[in-house]
Amino acid sequence: MKIALGQINPTVGDLAGNVDLMIRFAHNAERAGAQMVVFPELAVSGYPPRDLVEKATFLERSEEQLTRLAGATASLKLSIVAGYVGRSESKTGKQATNSAALLAGGKVVFRQTKMLLPTYDVFDEARNFRPAESQKICQWNQTDVALTICEDAWNDKQFWERRLYQRDPVEEMIAAGGRILISINASPYHMGKRALRREIFSAAAKRHHVPVVYVNQVGGNDSLVFDGSSFAVNAEGRVIAAAPSFSEDLVLVDTGSGVGDLRENFDDECEAAYEALVTGTRDYIHKCGFERVLIGLSGGIDSSLTAVIAVDAVGRENVVGVGMPGPFSSKGSVDDARALAANLGIRFELAPITPAYERFLDVLDPLFAGAPRDVAEENLQARLRGVTLMALSNKWGALVLTTGNKSELAVGYCTLYGDMCGGLAVISDVPKTLVYSLSHVANRRHKVANGRHKGVIPAAVLEKPPSAELRANQKDSDSLPPYNVLDTILRAYVEEDQSPQQIAGLGVPLALVQDIINRVDRNEYKRQQAAPGLKVTSKAFGIGRRLPIAQKYKE
Repeated sequence: MKIALGQINPTVGDLAGNVDLMIRFAHNAERAGAQMVVFPELAVSGYPPRDLVEKATFLERSEEQLTRLAGATASLKLSIVAGYVGRSESKTGKQATNSAALLAGGKVVFRQTKMLLPTYDVFDEARNFRPAESQKICQWNQTDVALTICEDAWNDKQFWERRLYQRDPVEEMIAAGGRILISINASPYHMGKRALRREIFSAAAKRHHVPVVYVNQVGGNDSLVFDGSSFAVNAEGRVIAAAPSFSEDLVLVDTGSGVGDLRENFDDECEAAYEALVTGTRDYIHKCGFERVLIGLSGGIDSSLTAVIAVDAVGRENVVGVGMPGPFSSKGSVDDARALAANLGIRFELAPITPAYERFLDVLDPLFAGAPRDVAEENLQARLRGVTLMALSNKWGALVLTTGNKSELAVGYCTLYGDMCGGLAVISDVPKTLVYSLSHVANRRHKVANGRHKGVIPAAVLEKPPSAELRANQKDSDSLPPYNVLDTILRAYVEEDQSPQQIAGLGVPLALVQDIINRVDRNEYKRQQAAPGLKVTSKAFGIGRRLPIAQKYKE
């Protein structure tokens, strides 16, 4: 069988637009000689639709658009597999189903509903969908096909030490005669996940002695970035077709001959993470209806990396950097911000906050009653910058990108209504140590206008000690341990759920571990007021980590 892997970038809720995209891909697939084109999970609706599926009109339009897809491709000789939001026939439970349809000759000839509904990390499908009680073999082109939807193929008892579900839909359908496994997915990216997927599905192919076709959504939807990275493996588990990561594509594979298209991909995971941030930023901006963005450029590494990502996402003509020096900003920082903007070719404006800061102090000092200068005055500076950016955002119709990293957000080294102001927190899931690695990736991708290979992020930015510059001679190290130590603790606690004693076993003093953990727990209230951020690690703050704010549990 010659199958086309339709790796597309759907938009949540744009049912007609998503179907138009699939119609175009289907025509291209037939011209390429495919007998079937396979699209991702919930391709008609986009993933994740969340509580949109609670709307009766949404279910009706999903079915209408599926019917339109069938009719618009009726003249094609190929068949289509597409994910859509279906309606349960049961009189109890949830109305909506996460389903897949096989379309041929202008009709829906087969339907399959997802059985295993994930409720971990960023997933909450049991909230919205009714699971299938059983599944059937799809007979197509004289071949028995095991058609699965994402999680249904992720529960192999020979792969996982502890499975999340008792049933294994793949095993059941292969036992019922399935001769090829087709898995449609909306599997979000995090670092290392691309390799994990191939390992899982290669193991399934070898265990069941069948070829596997894996198709994944690409693009950004809110905090989630989908990398695509669709592929096919033969019955021996060898990859015979592969789509690129982070871009739409149509990849063909002949499961009979074992020959398929093999696209180049990101071998380096840091390169992949950088591209994930570019993709997520671009889609968040455009899918929310914006074109231009604003970034507060401090001359530091975080805002510099965010600016380069923004330029790669929407183009230099749509990025404006704003320097907002205050009473403790160094001339070097302003020069570094200006140099970065010049290297990138973006518009750069200066809006000093010192006059406003001094006026605020005139108003507040009588109320402060002679108290010493402390974090209140530091936060005031950050908030004046936030007010400035939001005013420009309103005036210019541009989205503000926040520039805080995961390490700062974890321990609350950030200011509510200050540097946390904005519409998208681009690097909020990027630990500080990874910020430096990604900055080197950014510099490798760019060169200055004179054509010499030189990073757009100035060397001084990469080399100087990090500082918020909110008081004289301030350094991040005044308040935090070295970032390599801090990130070791945070990774173990936030991403791996290790106890203080386990983390101390990594060679970190227990007292320091306990202090950092306490800071993480205390600052949950800040994180729940932060702008949405793009997920690139295995556990990000936000919808994938749901902890109470008002609570007394201590590690």
